[in-house]
Amino acid sequence: MVNLLAKKFIKNYNEVDNENVRSAYGILCSLLGILFNVFLFGIKYFAGILSGSIAIMADAFNNLSDAGSSLITLIGFKFAGMEPDNEHPFGHGRIEYIAGFIVSVLIILMGVELFKSSVIKIFNPEAIDTSLISIVILIISILVKLYMSLYNSNIGKKINSSAMKATATDSKSDCIATTVVLISMLILKLTGLNIDGYSGVLVACFILYAGYDAAKETLSPLLGQLPDNSLVQNIEQIVMNYDEIVGIHDLVVHDYGPGRLMISLHAEVPGSGDIFVLHDAIDRAEMELSKKLHCEAVIHLDPIDTDDEETMRMKDLVSKKIKEELDEIISIHDFRMVKGPSHTNVIFDAVIPPKYKMSEKEVEDKIKELVSRNFKNHFAVVKVESTYI
Repeated sequence: MVNLLAKKFIKNYNEVDNENVRSAYGILCSLLGILFNVFLFGIKYFAGILSGSIAIMADAFNNLSDAGSSLITLIGFKFAGMEPDNEHPFGHGRIEYIAGFIVSVLIILMGVELFKSSVIKIFNPEAIDTSLISIVILIISILVKLYMSLYNSNIGKKINSSAMKATATDSKSDCIATTVVLISMLILKLTGLNIDGYSGVLVACFILYAGYDAAKETLSPLLGQLPDNSLVQNIEQIVMNYDEIVGIHDLVVHDYGPGRLMISLHAEVPGSGDIFVLHDAIDRAEMELSKKLHCEAVIHLDPIDTDDEETMRMKDLVSKKIKEELDEIISIHDFRMVKGPSHTNVIFDAVIPPKYKMSEKEVEDKIKELVSRNFKNHFAVVKVESTYI
């Protein structure tokens, strides 16, 4: 159904990297979400009145809140697709993350309210009607929510949308929750055992978990999460494909919303090379990154002495010792040597991962001790920094 509507109403629907196409997919799915959830609210509300089930009534209002969530997602996609302006030169893409986070908060609030009402129902149980029409309505609801989960998940992956993925998670939890309610009604019908309140608590737990999971998914990019390994590997492969570039470091990826990535890195080039040739290689690498990864790329040209065999040999030896005696995960770059009459300074940067087991100062001290111990009359001048990938 979604694919048929996309073919009919979305121009160039296969070009999901296009911001307008991506936004259109988000708006289409949000509109469908509003329609489906309003429909489910109506039939569940009717079933709840008919049966007197607190779990069904709570599930009905959960669907009504889902319709509101779809409306927020719709607004988020609409604003996220706006062009950059003077106040927001990086665009408005993060509004999509904010919309997804608001949806998550609403899911959590609904879960809290359901939990409270279900606990009351445990201590004050009421009679429940287990008529065939109520059971049929719940089965219809499960099938609709299952379909919503599938199309939201597929489109979310297709357009790489955390908001759509959060909506898919919500629909999946609703499907499970309604199944629990249906099972409780069948148990009552077959055994006479009323577990409606307990089912409501279980449903509330599913909703709370879904809200937490969705909040984590949408809040993480707002806080500044690590980029995907596949993205980092693509960047390295593209840049290192240029013969003039011999190494890269200090890679930073800024996420300003889907389709609005800013990439910066340092590219090591031979210090003896022609500056115009090297600059042209850097320009071409930036343009290729922009074209293939749909991002804005800035590359800092970092000259190193590749012609000095003694310096390159010492760099390999120091790097090997650091990996053997400290940690294989530590890398070094910007290596150079300054010789004096009594000693030689080896100057370089060392890179450690975030939240490393040692502080930057501890790593610096250990590297200095390691160099002076292993290489006579050599002293390390080292700057330790954390990586952003």
